[in-house]
Amino acid sequence: MTGLSSLWLPILLSSVFVFILSSAIHMASPWHKNDYAKMPDQDKVMDALRPFAIPPGDYVVPRPSSMQDMKSPEYLDKLKKGPVMVVTVLPNGPMRMGKSMVLWFLYLVVVSVFAAYVAGRALPAGAQYLAVFRFAGVTAFLGYSLAIWQMSIWYGRAAGTTIKATVDGLIFALVTAGTFGWLWPN
Repeated sequence: MTGLSSLWLPILLSSVFVFILSSAIHMASPWHKNDYAKMPDQDKVMDALRPFAIPPGDYVVPRPSSMQDMKSPEYLDKLKKGPVMVVTVLPNGPMRMGKSMVLWFLYLVVVSVFAAYVAGRALPAGAQYLAVFRFAGVTAFLGYSLAIWQMSIWYGRAAGTTIKATVDGLIFALVTAGTFGWLWPN
């Protein structure tokens, strides 16, 4: 068993490495360029929605009032007429990346802490690189990738977007695993 306090360096350094790599993947490569399609006649759609001043949040349209309402002819007609949407409304104005970047880094640290916890409980100090790599890598992959699939399963997110995010998660997990293997205490 290896305590978390002796794993602070791989926790922080793997988080930094993944942060830098994820920034490169999202900003410098075309990998995620087409994750979100442009809505047809987006200006008209925006003009039509603007008077409603929809507050930021997650919405389902149409949304039934109850389980019974889901069976009503009126609701079923709304579904037929469409559009049927799951929508996230963001605040108006330029996207503020600072808060998201800080939250992303904190998330990376949390994933690395769980990777450290699992690997630390399973392995002693001085464990071999590949053993550390395996435990830290699988745990990091779980943290980075598996929950993403819920968005495709339940909310219709494009499978291609989910697959690309899963590949990202695999790459991030490999970096995390490599960092832990490299810096595992003796």
